[in-house]
Amino acid sequence: MNTKMKNVKAISVVLFLFFFTTNIVAQDNQECIQNLSIFAEFAKVKNYDAAYEPWMAVRKECPSLNTAIYTYGERILEDRVEKLTGADQDAAKKDLISLYDEWAQNFPTKKNVSAVGDILSSKAQAMLDFNTADLKTVYNTFDDAYKKDAASFTNPKHLYNYFKTFYDLYKANDASVTMESLFNKYEEVSEKFELESTELAKKLDVILNKEESGTALTSRETRRKRVYEVNSNAIGTFLSNLDAIIAKEATCENLIPLYQRNFEANKTDVVWLKRAASRMDSKDCSDDPLFVTLVEALHNIDPSADSAYYLGLLNDKRGDSNEALKYYEESIALETDNYKKAKILMKIANKFKAAGRRSSARSYANKALSFQPSLGRAYLLISGLYADSANECGDTQFNKRAVYWLAANTALKAGNVDASLRSFAQKSAESYNGRAPSKTDIFTEGNEGATIKFDCWINSSVKVPSL
Repeated sequence: MNTKMKNVKAISVVLFLFFFTTNIVAQDNQECIQNLSIFAEFAKVKNYDAAYEPWMAVRKECPSLNTAIYTYGERILEDRVEKLTGADQDAAKKDLISLYDEWAQNFPTKKNVSAVGDILSSKAQAMLDFNTADLKTVYNTFDDAYKKDAASFTNPKHLYNYFKTFYDLYKANDASVTMESLFNKYEEVSEKFELESTELAKKLDVILNKEESGTALTSRETRRKRVYEVNSNAIGTFLSNLDAIIAKEATCENLIPLYQRNFEANKTDVVWLKRAASRMDSKDCSDDPLFVTLVEALHNIDPSADSAYYLGLLNDKRGDSNEALKYYEESIALETDNYKKAKILMKIANKFKAAGRRSSARSYANKALSFQPSLGRAYLLISGLYADSANECGDTQFNKRAVYWLAANTALKAGNVDASLRSFAQKSAESYNGRAPSKTDIFTEGNEGATIKFDCWINSSVKVPSL
């Protein structure tokens, strides 16, 4: 056989193998697409038993075909964990953990944005829920998720357990977890909670402003509002749980010597100084001289909204309210982010409330609401101020007690704008209404529907309810 004939034959073999292989791949891919359609239809109606086999076939043969392999696969395996027992259940748990690794490998992004933090934190949560790994491994998985992609690590439950597993290691006397690292981790995670809360608030405020203007919401906006409220409620709950944990450790007795010991090494670290000052302020340790040292160091190297606020606080402590107010106003002026501005305004409102300066407290709470309409805590603060003034406003006993209607109405506004406060707001309103004039009192006075004005600091009015 001559060389030319040999080359022709070799080329023919190569072409045959190419088309044969391509045909097999095409057939396999077509089969995967069919199985994808089958398991997806079953999964949509929650028939996960029927979805399992075609899903597993696609997962093995075409793992990068479609993200539905993993979004539905998670539900399919969770269903099996719930239904199976013994060794079969253990196998399903392990398979779910493996699925998250496959997910991160084949579909690390969602809409061209990394989803690794969300995927790996879900893996860590599953390891925790199903007890498939020791505490250190679970924490390390959460930590890996956060360090690789904090942006998509947003699930409130996962964030809470990220800190909780670290705290549990601390309580178990793990040598790698010191009290200082515990506080640092708390600050890091709580700041992330605040960030996510602010992002939700921004979205919710757009809808609240539209409602306030009298424009009807679309069905899509109504659905989104419901989702935002659910997520906001979850953040509020888990952040509260986070604070309850750290409250056991973050006492002035622990904080002051810790920060004194580490001040020299961190006196030029803006983040450290801010966190230390914030922690001492929130735990009412600001009477200690160390707080002055922290604030002055912070203001010297990074004059900011935070440092100006703390200087205002120091002047408040010294009894110089005018100088304090000057720094408070400077703090607000220096802050450029409206939501951080609202947070500072609420801090100032609470300081004025504690000092008995009710009109100033309400003024700052209302300013906070102007920057963040969904800030329900501001309405609760104002309602409390009204309730505390019941005996000081009104010229008759009936009118004095009528202040509670105003307090109740204001409390309800908190629940309307912040779903996480809804239950507390309703209970507060019920409590206030219980102290307001009764239907018998209204009948006796004969003033149903009348408007009662309060000429005290409240300088507002309320309408007597109908019988």
